[in-house]
Amino acid sequence: MLGVYGPIMKKNIFLTGAPSAGKTTVIKKVISGLTSPANGFYTEEERAAGKRTGFLMKTLDGRQGYLAHQDQKSDFHIRRYGVSIGNIEAIAVPAIAPAAGNVIILDEIGKMECFSEAFRHAALRALESCNVVVGTITFGGDEFIEGIRNRADIEIHEVTMENRDLLPAMILKKITELLLQ
Repeated sequence: MLGVYGPIMKKNIFLTGAPSAGKTTVIKKVISGLTSPANGFYTEEERAAGKRTGFLMKTLDGRQGYLAHQDQKSDFHIRRYGVSIGNIEAIAVPAIAPAAGNVIILDEIGKMECFSEAFRHAALRALESCNVVVGTITFGGDEFIEGIRNRADIEIHEVTMENRDLLPAMILKKITELLLQ
């Protein structure tokens, strides 16, 4: 795609896919293979007795908290999970702030996170920064999520059983190429 000054650089690399396709596993492999500084967060399921009870957000600098939990009291729910807007704004929002030379990890732009207007603004700031952003994005979603999916500077790869083991190396190669430009 061409912009006013030539090709538009697709410096935002996102994964999408069905639940449990391995999106966060790919993200964690990318994080472990990075040779550049990075900031951001990823999410993990919390399970008890084999059943999912909630979702944790974990920052690359070691902070964590619930994104959502079955016992979370909240005005915002996705299925049986109450969403913690406070944690999104205290943990995820500062974690994805652009920092010179860093890769930003943003797992994920999803329905739960997007209940927070502050998160939406922070995600846009990250995407519009000079930083390479690697993240995940939900299938479907509202106008905001669809707007992200349709940005000219984003490339989206669907994680499948066939490609999930190949994606980390491909993404790390792309990050290296982008950082050398």
